[in-house]
Amino acid sequence: MRVMISQPMANRIEEDIRQERKAIIEKFKNMHIEVIDTIFTEEPPENNNTGVYYLGKSIQEMSKVDALFMCDGWREARGCRIERQVAQEYGIKVLYEDFFVNKPELRTRTMYYEED
Repeated sequence: MRVMISQPMANRIEEDIRQERKAIIEKFKNMHIEVIDTIFTEEPPENNNTGVYYLGKSIQEMSKVDALFMCDGWREARGCRIERQVAQEYGIKVLYEDFFVNKPELRTRTMYYEED
């Protein structure tokens, strides 16, 4: 199974983003689940909308995964909401923070889409 992390990034420093991501990756690694890297470091081409550019790259990477993991705060992050919508529309499983709770009934429930 391959997972992509949908993580709010606006108004956050890179170190905090990477620390949060590292902790999540470690949890998935312990479950033998691969997480693809979606922190892009290259600069967008000149005269591009930076947010749209990186969102497009994320959606492209989403084509390679079985599931999308939503970090806390996703509801307030426009890019995360769009990634979730794409996942729902294209049949990619959406996972939430309670996926890591050690209760099988929660783990099964979170494999399906959360209702708004």
